[in-house]
Amino acid sequence: MSATLSTKPAGSVDPNTEIQVSFEDQQKINKFARQNMHLQELQAELDRNKKELQNLEDADDELLMVEDEEALIPYRIGEVYVNHSLQETQDMLKVEKSLKLAEIDKINSKCDAINVVLSDLKVQLYARFGKNINLEPDAEEE
Repeated sequence: MSATLSTKPAGSVDPNTEIQVSFEDQQKINKFARQNMHLQELQAELDRNKKELQNLEDADDELLMVEDEEALIPYRIGEVYVNHSLQETQDMLKVEKSLKLAEIDKINSKCDAINVVLSDLKVQLYARFGKNINLEPDAEEE
């Protein structure tokens, strides 16, 4: 009697064999795709909000250079500019910055929750399909 010795690790999948994708597997793949798309949208929104916050901080810095305390500062509200005193404008910027920071924190917490779901799905799908599935973002997308 002869014994055969396999050099493949236990639980590994031969890349030449076809893997059957069950309905449950397909649901997990679809959920991963939806969550990943949502994460990308949130990251784009996060980038926009960070840019807006930077603009608010730049405007606040510019106001520090105003020499005339009585000067009226045009402040954009929607599509209209309204003149306010220096102090009112600084107060309005402070409120806007705090709202923007709260929005950024909210988006970050949503991203964290999605990353937890994605990590869990990655573990499950890689365990099932091994190297036969690619769940990592392409280099050009980053």
